[in-house]
Amino acid sequence: MPATRAADGDTPFSGEVLAAFTQHLEVERGRSAHTVRAYLGDLAALGAFLVEREVVGLGSVRLADLRSWLGRAGAEGASRSTVSRRAAAAKTFFRWAQRTGRLEVDPSLRLVAPGKDTHLPGVLKAGQATELMDLAALAADDEDPVHQRNRAMLELLYASGMRVGELTGLDVDDVDLAQGTARVLGKGDKERIVPFGAPAAEAVTSWLSTGRPRLVTEHSGPALFLGRRGGRIGQRQVRSTLHELLQHLPDAPDLGPHGLRHSAATHLLEGGADLRTVQELLGHASLATTQIYTHVSVDRLRTAYQQAHPRA
Repeated sequence: MPATRAADGDTPFSGEVLAAFTQHLEVERGRSAHTVRAYLGDLAALGAFLVEREVVGLGSVRLADLRSWLGRAGAEGASRSTVSRRAAAAKTFFRWAQRTGRLEVDPSLRLVAPGKDTHLPGVLKAGQATELMDLAALAADDEDPVHQRNRAMLELLYASGMRVGELTGLDVDDVDLAQGTARVLGKGDKERIVPFGAPAAEAVTSWLSTGRPRLVTEHSGPALFLGRRGGRIGQRQVRSTLHELLQHLPDAPDLGPHGLRHSAATHLLEGGADLRTVQELLGHASLATTQIYTHVSVDRLRTAYQQAHPRA
């Protein structure tokens, strides 16, 4: 079928189609709100690109169009991870469109995306992580409930390697202090149990016994971590807390909560944990995702070797 000239504002993705696809992602695939927003944003970008190429109607989209779209994104400086996600969004959409009878042929069938970036953001050295936790504990000595909360959040993040969204989603009953475990809801609404050690348990106990009661309100509900007004804490507040404390560690990289997760995984592997254990702890669906941390460990080993071995 030849391409059809597009009128101004036309797009192959109608509101009805996008609404149905959104429901597919949320209900059938169990994708997170973040992933749904990202995929819809990618499809909006693809729709605008197709309008430029005067292509309208799902049946008019060709493999060459999709390849050109990804190629432009790369040429404009998009990271390999972003291009890879865009390809995944397109493939997921067109596969769904064909399966639901909206398309006869899936144009993305032979679409190949670049591999994801294997580069990790900076990670803390084990000593720097200890210093960070010491700083949080020192700040909590003033018995300000916010400082007690901050210490408990950072200890739990680093101890468990959980995602920041998993942390902010915790309820009080999700934490078993006697067992040293937390029940978290990860990507795709998959539940897992993660362990944490004595320092995190002590910090959370202190927060629950003397900090949280001073912030709790009738609107707090079961949320484990609260903001100063008593509502469930947001991810932005967690990031700000970490950034502020890292300013006092001049040699440490300025990283966010995900960097603290990377640090936990790296330190586990350096301490002798096996990949399967780390995969289960982090909630990775694929072992290949966990293997990225071996690159960090090997890089550090190589650096230490080159600095210490006389014939390096």
